[in-house]
Amino acid sequence: MELYDFNRGNYNQRAEMVWNKGEFLAARISGNYTLCLYHMGNFFAEIWYRVADNEVQGVRGFNSIICLEPYLNMVDLSDIT
Repeated sequence: MELYDFNRGNYNQRAEMVWNKGEFLAARISGNYTLCLYHMGNFFAEIWYRVADNEVQGVRGFNSIICLEPYLNMVDLSDIT
């Protein structure tokens, strides 16, 4: 799957793709959200979970190093091919 195809999907489709095909890498807290990073093969996906509401509030795919920066001290990406 390519990033373009992932981002064309609606919110529910993207969440389902992450849960079915993603490899969990790390989680971090940002404000009221827990953000979970997944490796999707050719790109990364991030799920935004709001604990207070007990629901997923966002799903996005990206391949930018800038978006990975908050996770770099938490994960070893050398094994990802």
